[in-house]
Amino acid sequence: MKHFLTLLDYSPAEIQHLLDLAIRLKKAYKSGGNKPILQGKTLALLFQKPSLRTRTSFELGMVHLGGYALSLSPAEVKMGVRETPADVARVLSGYVSAVMARVLRHEDILELAEYSTIPVINGLSDYNHPAQALTDLLTILEARGRLAGQRVVYLGDGNNVSRSLLFGAMMTGVDFVLASPSKYMLSEEDFEMADSIKVDGAKFSTYIDPVEAVQNADVLYTDVWTSMGQEAETAERLRVFPPYQINNDLLKHAKPDAIVMHCLPAHRGEEIASEPLDGPQSVVFSQAENRLHAQKAILAHLLASE
Repeated sequence: MKHFLTLLDYSPAEIQHLLDLAIRLKKAYKSGGNKPILQGKTLALLFQKPSLRTRTSFELGMVHLGGYALSLSPAEVKMGVRETPADVARVLSGYVSAVMARVLRHEDILELAEYSTIPVINGLSDYNHPAQALTDLLTILEARGRLAGQRVVYLGDGNNVSRSLLFGAMMTGVDFVLASPSKYMLSEEDFEMADSIKVDGAKFSTYIDPVEAVQNADVLYTDVWTSMGQEAETAERLRVFPPYQINNDLLKHAKPDAIVMHCLPAHRGEEIASEPLDGPQSVVFSQAENRLHAQKAILAHLLASE
């Protein structure tokens, strides 16, 4: 059974296939609409965390491809409280063609996949966010014309988003830079994994100094400093992260044509100032739109007949 739990489950060739598929599906949609290749297929959207882009992109992705999506709120299922992930997996396997789950703990998505007889898609976990990373690679490819050799600088917390982007970068020849306070860096295990999967030309580096990190950057990327579930750390994070804010002063140290990215939602005035977010170098809202097309590629790959 093929799932989409982490980019690590896919080869560089398969990642490239998904990107090519997303480009074709986007072009077809813009040219009049997608073919109903998922007619008769159903997708359950299972949420432990709220979502705007994840729900909308997966639900409309199914609709555009001729399928149907059913959204299940945290209060309805209470997975892990009312029912175990294993029992939820067994039940939904008898109802739908696939499950997209946005969960608190990565262990829950792994348990869903273990006991499911249908594809399971990771819409976010505390470990990674592979659907977002695929979208990010698609957006960089469109905006910069290529992936190999691009210098992508991620500023801020070493979290699930940065981890997925690191792995995706290593499989597509991207130069990935993480600029973060030492306490909030990704782990040595993450970097060892990245080193084991990188293709020719891909490399990664870390910096404490954000100004030094963004030198010659093609892409500046950030995410919220305090993710859901980390609210108790808010005061400390607001104290240490301000030097890593993407603002016009920091942007001046990157390449003149560098693009600005954010996976949203954005806390304006914290990890990113409004000027670069709304400015001419921002591709943030194109990036958000691309969630739809990247998600279609995942769905088509897992559910469409050959």
